[in-house]
Amino acid sequence: MAKRNTLYIRIVEGKHLPIKDITGSSDPYCIVRIDNEAIIRTATIWKTLSPFWGEEYNVHLPPSFHTVSFHVLDEDSLSRDDVIGKVSITKETLAAKPQGVDGWVNLTEIDPDEEVQGEIHLQISVVGDEDVPTILRCQVLEARDLAKKDRNGASDPFVRVRYKGKTQESAVVKKSCYPRWNECFEFELDDDPPNSSLTVELWDWDLVSKNDFLGKVLFNINRLQSAQQEEGWFRLVPDKPKHSQHEGSLGSLRLQLRLRDETVLPSGNYQPLTALLCQSVGPNLNGNSPDLIMLIDETTTAESRQEVASNLVKLFLGQGLAKEFLDVLFKLELDKTSEPNTLFRSNSLASKSMESFLKVAGMQYLHRLLGPLINRIFEEKKYVELDPNKVELKEAGCTGLHRVHTEAEVIQQSTNLLQSYLSELLQAIVQSASSCPVALCQAFQLLYRRVSQRFPEPEYRKVKFIAVTSFLCLRFISPAIMSPKLFHLRDKHADARTSRTLLLLAKAIQIIGNLDTLNCCSKEPWMVPLQPAILLGITQLKDFITTLVSCEDSEALGQQEWMNLQCGSMKKQGFLLLHRTKDKSMLMTSPFKKYYVSLNKDTLSYARTQHSKKTSFISLPTIVAVEKVEEKSFGSANVMQIISSQDNGQVETLYLDCKSVNELNQWLSALRKACSHNTDTLSSYHPGIYKGERWSCCHQKDKADPGCDKTKHGVTLQEWSDPLDPDLESQIIYRHLIGVRQAIWDKYQEMLKSEGEENRETLEGDKKLEGVTKLFSVLQDLQEFHAAVEKEEMSKNRNFLLELQT
Repeated sequence: MAKRNTLYIRIVEGKHLPIKDITGSSDPYCIVRIDNEAIIRTATIWKTLSPFWGEEYNVHLPPSFHTVSFHVLDEDSLSRDDVIGKVSITKETLAAKPQGVDGWVNLTEIDPDEEVQGEIHLQISVVGDEDVPTILRCQVLEARDLAKKDRNGASDPFVRVRYKGKTQESAVVKKSCYPRWNECFEFELDDDPPNSSLTVELWDWDLVSKNDFLGKVLFNINRLQSAQQEEGWFRLVPDKPKHSQHEGSLGSLRLQLRLRDETVLPSGNYQPLTALLCQSVGPNLNGNSPDLIMLIDETTTAESRQEVASNLVKLFLGQGLAKEFLDVLFKLELDKTSEPNTLFRSNSLASKSMESFLKVAGMQYLHRLLGPLINRIFEEKKYVELDPNKVELKEAGCTGLHRVHTEAEVIQQSTNLLQSYLSELLQAIVQSASSCPVALCQAFQLLYRRVSQRFPEPEYRKVKFIAVTSFLCLRFISPAIMSPKLFHLRDKHADARTSRTLLLLAKAIQIIGNLDTLNCCSKEPWMVPLQPAILLGITQLKDFITTLVSCEDSEALGQQEWMNLQCGSMKKQGFLLLHRTKDKSMLMTSPFKKYYVSLNKDTLSYARTQHSKKTSFISLPTIVAVEKVEEKSFGSANVMQIISSQDNGQVETLYLDCKSVNELNQWLSALRKACSHNTDTLSSYHPGIYKGERWSCCHQKDKADPGCDKTKHGVTLQEWSDPLDPDLESQIIYRHLIGVRQAIWDKYQEMLKSEGEENRETLEGDKKLEGVTKLFSVLQDLQEFHAAVEKEEMSKNRNFLLELQT
């Protein structure tokens, strides 16, 4: 049994942001923080006060997280980025809305007194008896992960303890966000009013300017007297928020958030549900009787369809039945479609499932297909425009020293460029027929054959091709061209000029995907200059599909590829800056060097070039910690460390400097997932470096010191290349089915009635209908398992509170 917190984040757009640049605009981007730890940085959208990001992430979080915040900044190339404002949403707010948060939220001013982070380790006790005055004793031990308030990337923290107007202060610990004091403060305890409190405050000491507030913890005196003692790590909280003078004037963000707090049961509990689902995609589906997948299809709402589709695809991939699942959905969609022109054009369960499948099975194929062309367009940054109403002659430049381009020349030049891009892309598609993943080929073969059987008439001969292109072009290739960052093809969004080029190219691919040779440019007549290239593309695409669906790959090869998809092994690679130290002090004279780093199933390898024969390896089972490094250590906020154990008992630390916070968290995420089953991992680590005979984070001189901060394993980014998690996928499907249980029953009864009362007994006796009855029984069993787990948790919490009181 495990607790899983998953936060879905979609940063949609912003509006009415304030002007920060002399151009009368801003260059906004977002930083997403979980309890003040930056985990995501969006792309910068240049020269706009109404940016659109459209970026979405799934983040796995520890159950102990408190807040997710979105900081909006204006990027400046010459000076420090300007802060615009923030939106903070607590875990309690998200948990109170299980359907999710979706809407516009006003940005608020960032108050330094509210920007606190970290924890403090305290031991507070009440001592004394009848003959001796009662003493309130506060032992201040240490603190960790404090905010960095000084320009040197650290703080000079001290503690201020207040009780009934009396104040005592600790010593100042210089240049540390992980200070240790081990000081004791005592106050004589009087008869206190009900609401009297002990306040422990942390401050950053400054010699010249005003001390900076780092956070505080409050304790109720009456509760302390009842418990006699409290010890542990306490989270620092901000001071009382001040009224903002900029309320409502900083613009707003449109966010979509959904928190899933799942209790995942042991695998055995989900086996009956998995078995039922697998039976429902067998080869003998009877379309005349209600089936479990059919009932799920009919009762899934638009709001939950994407999540249900994604998890069903993953579940059936894990069971080796993804082809069969997609085939069932194809048949269900075709059975209820009478007009072939609308086939797979809606956001049905079949369409969403095929989309999810393409991202799992075809993402690497997509990168090989589009990568070179997308990179070319980004590098050339040519001005491209076909619409006369949008042509900007000053953007197009001059033909010579004195003459500006005419509108006709701009359109002709744009046509030539787009034809060149389109020709390169279509050539890549045609040549990819032999290298297209077998899993994709087989899925498209199933789709092609099902549509051919459903619409065999000669007048519908194009429909089987359009069914394939509706997914391949309209839902996969074209969206990736329009938004390459969202498909991991580029690190950043395109600028306005490049974005327009990508949009026009995506439109051309959409027109080709529609396979309409007669009216290919009727909706947008200004696309007519591309008509010859589009008509040629339609012919090339049809030939490509014919080759794709007729390829006779060996069954063994196909099965092997499907097995690889089921394993979902995490792979990651790319150039990073690397620094290695083997049981020695950090040598700052040894700079980071560029290496090509590859994460595979069993090893992390690195070499000076991608194809170098001289390669170094770290065996994944030897990794004992994967953590971030303090910014002040190397002057970079995006450094991580990989600590591995050696045969001689010593440790080796590998430092990797990433280009951005996104790349940092992707590598952290991938490595933590790959090492999730490692044993003998560290429970604490040093976020700093060992330099000058001491640790930079806690100033301890012993290099073998166990560490001043606890290791973190909870914040990871979920990506399309994630390993499958059968238990979590089954749990999400179970939760969905519980939510639509009544709708399934109603739909089931409706289907029975539609067969006629005279056949009802026969239908109910049919073994194929037993699945619905079994489903309710399985759901009931899972509900009881969850209830038992919740009861056990409540019992543990109750016993813990009783122990505190005694």
